[in-house]
Amino acid sequence: MSDRKPYRHRFPLSIVGYALWLYHRFPLSQRDVQELLQGCGITVSHETICQWNIKFAPLLTEQLRHREPRRGSRWHLDEVCVPVGGVKHGLWRAVDEHGTVLDLLLQHHRESEAARTFFTRLLGEYEVPEVIHTDKLWSYGAAIRELPVLHPVEHIQVARAAHCNNLIE
Repeated sequence: MSDRKPYRHRFPLSIVGYALWLYHRFPLSQRDVQELLQGCGITVSHETICQWNIKFAPLLTEQLRHREPRRGSRWHLDEVCVPVGGVKHGLWRAVDEHGTVLDLLLQHHRESEAARTFFTRLLGEYEVPEVIHTDKLWSYGAAIRELPVLHPVEHIQVARAAHCNNLIE
């Protein structure tokens, strides 16, 4: 009998990275990723993908965070009424000066409480902007007055007819 240890196959990090990218980038289960890798000729179990996820996902997340571009200091906000199941809702949208979508929020109302909720979500994710561009909806001004962190921010209200806020529209 041989004293050799069983052979453990070590996958290159490029395969591990690809598997984790598939799992986190698309709405796939670990079994779906397993099947996609098998289609590429790579045999791996979904348990292995789970272990890779536990071990390497924090590193992958940190790498992606450093690759992410800085968000602009000018926010363009807009809201629009959209029917969902026959009921009107307010869709709140925010983009930065480069046109990158910052956040979307679907609310039942278009009042200052909804605007404050939207600002709070944005401020939890991004730094305080230098300028906020909105249309003339009064809810924006009320929400900005209610949040002390936004008091020094320049608030520019643009006329909807002039399409000055067209970065978001």
